[in-house]
Amino acid sequence: MPLVRIDLSNKHPQSFARQVGDIVYNVMREQINVPEDDKFQIITRHDSMELNIPKSYLGIEYSEGIIFIQATISFGRTVEVKKSLYKAICGALVQALGVRPQDVFINLLEVNKENWSFGNGEMQYADKD
Repeated sequence: MPLVRIDLSNKHPQSFARQVGDIVYNVMREQINVPEDDKFQIITRHDSMELNIPKSYLGIEYSEGIIFIQATISFGRTVEVKKSLYKAICGALVQALGVRPQDVFINLLEVNKENWSFGNGEMQYADKD
């Protein structure tokens, strides 16, 4: 775990998308102990018309530079750990790539460990704590 989906505008340079993925992976390794080489990401670039976002929500103003990050992870992390993860991902993207913090949208999906198969039709995490 995790499986990370990153969606962003194709107005960003091609290399930008890979950099976002690398940053998210590195922060997740630091913040939620993602194992080395456990980097499963689907990065999709979109035409501006394919990203349907409001001008603002909850007092946050968005731009065409918005980055959607959705990570499916196993259950077990506290609210405080998740808050720290959100801050760290946002901060790293702002620092390394000059992303606007308002344009970092993160969503976590939590699943039971038996909901993972990393290949061979096996349930690798079923018996692990």
